[in-house]
Amino acid sequence: MNSKISKIRVIVRKRPANRRESSQNDIDIITTEGNNTIIVKELKNKLDLTKYIEEHRFKFDRVYGDKSSNKQIYEEMLKSMIDSAFRKTKITCFAYGQTGSGKTYTMLGNNHIKNDKSTKIPGLYLLSCIDIFNNLQKKEYSDLEIWVSFYEIYCNKLFDLLNNKNILQAREDGKGNICIAGLVEKNTKNIQELLDIVDYGLSLRTVGITGANLDSSRSHAILQIAIKTNYGENFSKISFIDLAGSERAVDTIDTNKKTKIDGAEINKSLLALKECIRALDMEKRHKPFRGSKLTLVLRDSFIGNCLTLMIANISPCLSCSEHTLNTLRYADRVKELRKSKQNENNN
Repeated sequence: MNSKISKIRVIVRKRPANRRESSQNDIDIITTEGNNTIIVKELKNKLDLTKYIEEHRFKFDRVYGDKSSNKQIYEEMLKSMIDSAFRKTKITCFAYGQTGSGKTYTMLGNNHIKNDKSTKIPGLYLLSCIDIFNNLQKKEYSDLEIWVSFYEIYCNKLFDLLNNKNILQAREDGKGNICIAGLVEKNTKNIQELLDIVDYGLSLRTVGITGANLDSSRSHAILQIAIKTNYGENFSKISFIDLAGSERAVDTIDTNKKTKIDGAEINKSLLALKECIRALDMEKRHKPFRGSKLTLVLRDSFIGNCLTLMIANISPCLSCSEHTLNTLRYADRVKELRKSKQNENNN
């Protein structure tokens, strides 16, 4: 991989068909072409009800098929970013997509599943943590420590997942920095301590029932790994954001008022996030951080020396085609201004 990393990269990962989809003979409509192109074959009906296939093609920084592994994605896309964190670069990694599209598996692997006797497969969290603590063993980083916080954003409110879901307040100091008042940070000495913190926080995360899953994440979960000197000075920060399932409110099973409000807040924050990432990529002076609580608390991760990776996770089958296309269009819009800018530079 080139030593120079793009400031923002958007990649797509297609998961394999699951047991339910295979038993129902659900058709795989996703193919990849080379390392950068993904093709969706959408089944549609003409006015006379004749069926036909419409082909949608998308290009991204990298696309991964259903044979890809977490380790491959980590080695190719994230490892160099984690190394950059030890050169005072702020790192942000997003997982985006419909519930059931593989976000949790990409981020956590299957290590968090209790009583699972299958081979343990680490996710990006664990693979990153291994390299983080390996770097701390180096002499030049012997004065650095790891501090971890874990919180969620639900209905535009912040809840501390390491402190009984206490409500937190995001405040701006005199220098324009956003501080989260009352957020618990825990000093961790090894990988197991960090994984225990993640497991505990996940057990408190807000979930709900949707058409895709009986246990859908309805909040954005933000795990922040702060690298600090042993006298408390900030060195750099690594943020992992597991975004809420991207289903629309109408796709939920229980379409009551509360559920619709959940969906509206999720969509509002995802739109604001897209605009901030695009502004970051275009190096605009103004970035619309105040568009949502999510982008406001992540403002520090979007300014200065920073790198961002967005992983769009998609399901392979016909039954999920609408969600898959929505995910790919969202990811494509994040990248579209970069394409325009590159074309202008080429001209």
